[in-house]
Amino acid sequence: MATFDATTRTNLWSPVRIAAFAVGAVFLLVGVLGFIPGITTGYDTMDWAGHHSEAMLLGVFQVSILHNIVHLAFGAAGLLASRTANAAVGFLIGGGVIYLALWLYGLIVDQASSANFVPVNTADNWLHFGLGVGMVVLGFALPRLTEGRRHTGLLN
Repeated sequence: MATFDATTRTNLWSPVRIAAFAVGAVFLLVGVLGFIPGITTGYDTMDWAGHHSEAMLLGVFQVSILHNIVHLAFGAAGLLASRTANAAVGFLIGGGVIYLALWLYGLIVDQASSANFVPVNTADNWLHFGLGVGMVVLGFALPRLTEGRRHTGLLN
C-alpha cells in the first residue's frame, strides 16, 4: 500500500493520506461494530432504516442496517481515497461537508417522523457535527502543513 522511495528511504505517506486512511478505518470499524450484538444494544430491534430502529451503538448512537452500511461504505471510500493526496483531501473535505449537512438534517428533522430515515438522535447529531468540522479542518490544514514542512526542509 505505502509507496517507498529506496533512494531517499522516505515513506511517501503524507499526513493527509494518513488522516484519510485513519478516518476510513474508524468508519469501517464503526460499521462492523454496529452489527455486533452487545456492542449494539437493542440489536433485536434494528430495522433496515427509519426512526423505529431502537438499536444503539455503544448504547448511545441510534443505528439501523442502512446506517451501518453507510458507515462501511464511507470507510471503504476513505481507504481508497488514501491512495493519493488529492483524493484524500477530497474525501476529508467532501465527507466533512456531507457530515455537516447530516448534522443540519438531524437538527431540522423531527426524530419521531418518517423523514428520520437514517436514523439519527441527538448524540448522532453532535457526533456528526464534530466529524464534519474535524474532517474539513484536516482536509484544509494537513496539505498546508505538509507544504510548510517541505519548504523548510523538514520533509523530503
